[in-house]
Amino acid sequence: MRFDLFAAAGIALLLLIPRSADAGPRARDLGIPFSGEPGPHNAITDVAGVLVGHTTLIAGEGPLVVSRGPVRTGVTAILPTGRTNRAVFAAWDTLNGNGEMTGTAWIAESGQLDEPILLTNTRSVGVVHDVVWDWRRERGYHRGEGPLDFAALPVVAETWDGRLNDIHGGHVKRGHVFAALDGAQGGAVAEGNVGGGTGMVCHRFKGGVGTASRVADGFTLGVLVQANYGSRESLTIAGVPVGRQLGDLMPEIHSMEEQGSGNSIIVIVATDAPLLPHQLKRLCRRVPLGIGRVGGFGSNSSGDLFLAFSTAALRSTDTEAVKLAPVLDNEAIDPLLLATVEATEEAIVNALVAARTMTGINGNTVHALPHDRVVELLRRHGRLAE
Repeated sequence: MRFDLFAAAGIALLLLIPRSADAGPRARDLGIPFSGEPGPHNAITDVAGVLVGHTTLIAGEGPLVVSRGPVRTGVTAILPTGRTNRAVFAAWDTLNGNGEMTGTAWIAESGQLDEPILLTNTRSVGVVHDVVWDWRRERGYHRGEGPLDFAALPVVAETWDGRLNDIHGGHVKRGHVFAALDGAQGGAVAEGNVGGGTGMVCHRFKGGVGTASRVADGFTLGVLVQANYGSRESLTIAGVPVGRQLGDLMPEIHSMEEQGSGNSIIVIVATDAPLLPHQLKRLCRRVPLGIGRVGGFGSNSSGDLFLAFSTAALRSTDTEAVKLAPVLDNEAIDPLLLATVEATEEAIVNALVAARTMTGINGNTVHALPHDRVVELLRRHGRLAE
C-alpha cells in the first residue's frame, strides 16, 4: 500500500496486518515446547472481536541526523471490540514503572476501557494520543458522538527504540496512526520487526511484537507483547538458560553505551471470559510470572506495564441505568491465571523468533536470535517438542 505523503517525506511505510503465508517460523515451528492449548491463530485475535494493525516505518541508513533518520519505528493498534466502541471491563498493573501507559488512571477509577490501545516508541506517545481523538471522531468509533461529547482517554503505551531509531526525530505522523487503526484485522498477526516493535531489542537480541493465546475451560485468552527488555545472561527458553550459551551476537552499538537489562515490555491481555475489573487485575499480576519464565525480572530502568480486558458483554434490564454483568466464580479462575502466564511466555519467545537482524542509526546492529543454535541447545537438554 503506497502513501505518497510519506514517500515525499522520504519515509518507507509498510502496512503489515495479518501474518503472511510466507512469514518465517514461530516458536512452535522450531519445536520449542509450551504448555497449554493455543487458539486457532495462537494470537490475541483468537478472542472474538479483537483486531490488530501495524504501521511499520523503515527508512535510511548511516549516521544519525535528528529529524531525518535513519528511521526504525512504528505503531501497533489494538481494537478491543472491533471498529465500533463498546466499553469493556479492564484493569492494569506494573512490575517496574519506568514507562508510560496513558489512560490508566481512568481505567483504575472506572474499571472500564472505552478506547483503542496503541503501542509505539517513547517519544511518539504524544502525537499518537492526539491523533486517536481525531480517528475515533472521523471513523464514528463512538456511535452518536456529537461535537462536544466526552469520551474517555485513549490508551497509548511505549517502549524505547533509540538504539536503532532516530527516536527524537518525530517520524510517527497522523497518517501512520490512521493506517494502523484502519488496517486492524482479525486472524494471524505479524510479529517481530513490525509496528511499535520495529526498533525494539529483547534480551539483547532483536525483539519486537509477539502474540499467543490459550483456550482454557471453554474461554479464550490472548496476549500481545511489545518486548524491549532483558539481559542476555538471563534469557531462558523452555526452561533452558540459552542466554548463557549465546554470549556472542551481542548488539553492535557505536553511538552510546550499551545497556544490559534495562528498557521495557508492554503486555496486553484480552479474554472473552466474564471477568470483573478486580479479576482482570489478577490476570495482570500473573503477567510477570510469564516474563520471569523467559528471564525478565523488572530491572530498575524497565517500564513493565500491563493491561487486561474482557470482551464479555453486559446484559440489559428493564431499567436503562442498570446492567447485569456475567461474572466467573473466583473458584473457576485458576485456568485463566495459568493461561496468562503461558501465553505471555510464548508471546515473548514468538517475538524473538520472528524478529530479524536490523541495522539502524550510526550502523548500530542488533542480531536476530540464532534459531539453529537455540534448537541445538534445547535438543541437548531434552527439551524439543516431539
